[in-house]
Amino acid sequence: MSDGGGRGDGGARDDFFSEAQELVDGLGRDLLMLDDLLKKGRVDPEIINDVFRGVHTLKGLSGLFGATRMAGLSHQLEDLLDELRLGRIDIGVGVLDLLFRAVSLYARILAAEKGEAEDPVHDVEQLLLALGQVSGRRTGEGVGAVAQYELDPGLLGVLTEYEEHRLRANIQQGFGLYRIRALFSLATIDTALDAVKANARPHGEIITYLPTGSSSDADTIELEILMASKAPLGVLSAAIRSSGVTVEEVQRREPTTAALSIHMTGAPQGPAAASAAGAVPSVHPGLAPTGQERESRPSVLEGPRPTGTSNVPAVTAGGKASSARAPGQGEMSLRSVSQTVRVDIRKLDRLMNIVGELAIVKTAIARLTERARGRYVEPREFATELARLNRSFERHLAQMQNGILEVRMVPLGQAFDKLARIVRQISREHLKEVNLVITGAETEIDKLIVEELSDPLMHMIRNAIDHGIEARDDRLSVGKPVVGTIALNAFQKGNHVVIEVEDDGSGMDPKALTAAAIRRGVVTADEAKEMSQREVFALVFMPGFTTKEVATDLSGRGVGLDIVRTNISKLGGVVDITSDVGIGTKMTITLPITLAIINVLLVEIGGRPFAIPLASIEEAIAFDEAALRTVELREVLSVRGVSLPVCRLDRLFGLTTSSRRARSFVVIAQVGDRRMGLIVDELIGQQDIVIKPLGRSLARVRGFAGATELGDQRVALVLDAAALLEEVLVPGETRFFGAAEAVRS
Repeated sequence: MSDGGGRGDGGARDDFFSEAQELVDGLGRDLLMLDDLLKKGRVDPEIINDVFRGVHTLKGLSGLFGATRMAGLSHQLEDLLDELRLGRIDIGVGVLDLLFRAVSLYARILAAEKGEAEDPVHDVEQLLLALGQVSGRRTGEGVGAVAQYELDPGLLGVLTEYEEHRLRANIQQGFGLYRIRALFSLATIDTALDAVKANARPHGEIITYLPTGSSSDADTIELEILMASKAPLGVLSAAIRSSGVTVEEVQRREPTTAALSIHMTGAPQGPAAASAAGAVPSVHPGLAPTGQERESRPSVLEGPRPTGTSNVPAVTAGGKASSARAPGQGEMSLRSVSQTVRVDIRKLDRLMNIVGELAIVKTAIARLTERARGRYVEPREFATELARLNRSFERHLAQMQNGILEVRMVPLGQAFDKLARIVRQISREHLKEVNLVITGAETEIDKLIVEELSDPLMHMIRNAIDHGIEARDDRLSVGKPVVGTIALNAFQKGNHVVIEVEDDGSGMDPKALTAAAIRRGVVTADEAKEMSQREVFALVFMPGFTTKEVATDLSGRGVGLDIVRTNISKLGGVVDITSDVGIGTKMTITLPITLAIINVLLVEIGGRPFAIPLASIEEAIAFDEAALRTVELREVLSVRGVSLPVCRLDRLFGLTTSSRRARSFVVIAQVGDRRMGLIVDELIGQQDIVIKPLGRSLARVRGFAGATELGDQRVALVLDAAALLEEVLVPGETRFFGAAEAVRS
């Protein structure tokens, strides 16, 4: 950790991350509800109270586990939220911007605490300054009273409400702050501490005292005492002079350029002001408050005016607009730091009952084994009894598998809530008004898939806002509503979950896509002429492809949608695009519900076993070599009057057979609306398997989801049907590098 050591064992730390992640996600949902109400000109005080309680809980939790950065930020947020719920500060879009920034920073701080990201020190400091200025506006301080001093966030995070009140009161009365460090012997700490208090009391007020944990001697303890006093440092030091006691003054923060640039009453707003400052404004055109609104604002309990916004520019140091990606931090991730799933106790009860039934089967098998060892057992009776126990075992095992899968399932709304915050942030930063419409958030999918899905969905949302949704004037000129719409829809389809991301923007122009692809060397002019519209749209997933000549902080580098396809393929899914110029674009993701325990069809290719997930199989038919045709250099098979592209897996994997079998089979795989025939030598049968990863050395080999151990001690590679379809069906490109080596190994 970068700013404080954690306390407690590993299990307690895991509980901390799980609880903190839930609190942060809850804060995000509450702020989104508050934002929706604010657009309608209303505010619900109870939601503000809920946010306050969530931040307060998070402050105590982070203080307990030594997450001092989070504790300090929570402390400052409490000040602002307390003013809001008491009606002393009016709420508006600008204040909400700061609260949303805090939620984003919470996620980054948690990732840093877990060692998965860099510590966002600079961004936290800038947000603390902005929050301090909002809290200090009522008293005309310009910066919050407490924020003026260089106090340890960990100390602020553990102050009681009364201690916080006394700290503010002393600062407002003009008292200085002093930090007293005293080393005491455990045997005499009571009398020694009382002596220090008695000497200090005539000169001011002791706010709090806490152990520092810095003492290297088990027989001593060091305390840090925070004191407010009007006495000079020399006078105070002389008054409490004692062995092992030092006094130092808490310095005020120097007024920085950042602090001076974040004014609460005179900050420039709108495109012109932002241009002059070299930044993108964080409010929509037409939403900046008028002078009259700045002079007279409704109380938070009365609700804001529909078009009003608190005059709080969401900028960081140097006047730059805050971004979803922090400088120097790389791409922001929406993945949770916790992999914990909360489970209904009734589900666990059902699993325990099944375990009990399996124990009965185990006992029966043991009894039957003893009978077989002890005396002669009639073979037919033995076989009948063994078959009965096997059926019982299979039934209970299937129930156990279903129960475990049910425990792993979580609603997609967990990822969609985070995306709603991203839409709000990016659309405001880029002066586009966007409404996110979510349906099917209750659709359930494996927890691990939800986490891996968050970042690809974020890239798709960014792409829709930047490339799809037009600017305000452009939408008005073609008769579209000023507010663009991005629809996020999810539903279950068989053993798959389908997620659609659709926008009502400008759509994709196939001619512009092919021109950009030719210009960047992705395809040749001759290849472009032979491509279908679907293949043209798939160009946006190629590495390095972009239609923008100049990269921005949001897009233009040709990596966003390539990451989308790569990550979706790793999950065993596919992504398709449909688009109409001037109407909009829809991206459709098709994913398996779970990657844990799956049912597969075992096949044989070149004398080796392979597994194909049943969820990706439409049917299996006998293969007739004479029925094959070649169309545009690709082998196809006519199945019920429809041409089906086929792939000879033995050739793809570099396998040979000693002699041509008299009979082969075609397994028709389908993912989404893509179909392909996979030619195999033999069908072995169905089986439930647990997929194991291939390992680091084979991680980059495409076409395989992993491996599994069969009952006869053989290892079978599990084919990734989605990756096979994705790669084999792309003309002129096969990226199964290392596939043959993986099979042979």
